[in-house]
Amino acid sequence: MTIALFGNTSKSETMIEVSHILDYMKRNKVNVLLSQEIRQELNIRDMPAFPEHWEGPQQPENIYGEPIDFAVSVGGDGTFLTTAATIGDKNIPILGINCGHLGFLADVQTKDVDQILSKLLAGEYTIEQRALLSLSCNKEGLILSPNALNEVAIMKQGFSSMISVEVKVNDEHLHTYNADGLVFSTPTGSTAYNLSIGGPLMVPQAKGIILSPIATHSLTVRPLVVPDDWKFDIKVSSRYHNYMISVDGRSMILSDEVQLHIEKAKYTVKLVQIGENSFLNSLRTKLNWGK
Repeated sequence: MTIALFGNTSKSETMIEVSHILDYMKRNKVNVLLSQEIRQELNIRDMPAFPEHWEGPQQPENIYGEPIDFAVSVGGDGTFLTTAATIGDKNIPILGINCGHLGFLADVQTKDVDQILSKLLAGEYTIEQRALLSLSCNKEGLILSPNALNEVAIMKQGFSSMISVEVKVNDEHLHTYNADGLVFSTPTGSTAYNLSIGGPLMVPQAKGIILSPIATHSLTVRPLVVPDDWKFDIKVSSRYHNYMISVDGRSMILSDEVQLHIEKAKYTVKLVQIGENSFLNSLRTKLNWGK
């Protein structure tokens, strides 16, 4: 078996957990590819790095001569999102180990790591498919990391005045949002930025896309859930002729000449589920649902 190991190198406690996992994998004769960041942070030269650039959906050859079975992400949900972006469409299931706060995506607690890894190696797991959003624009090559497991957020830049976000759905005009921004969320992302701005929660298995305005200037505009096969064309107007987009926290500033297109991505992220953790249990224990 071969795994790829990723982690948040900015936190010492996470690196301690990464070192523990490395020792566990060595004892169990599991091949490990390290993220470039971990390899550099721990100054490990006798273990190969995960490839930085892959072309096409097929896995590349690696030093072990066998496919990568799993990716293990050690950190919080932000680390999991970075891991998912790095894995892309390579069809590698991801196990998230939580060294952060809530941990909706990285939901394995560090105290349970040895037990969970034992079940992983024994094949005692299920795979859950999670949909993504895909962002493109009318300027080729501008958006380098276009797929979002949580959300695509369109926002005003800095302390500038509100922006106008004109949205067409399947070529039909929906609304022009006058607001601080507009967030397009997946069901997975419903507990992230969408939740903080008053958007609805969705179970991850639901098939929908959530549109939630940020500080809208209209009392009659509310979050909207639509089928996940609908497609969106977006034109932004700003007094300062620019705006910001954030794709799972990866941000960039765009000119308001840049028009956007959002639709469901052509691939899914595969989450490794082990044990009795569930979305409903996370609502009760992490969001104090109903208390």
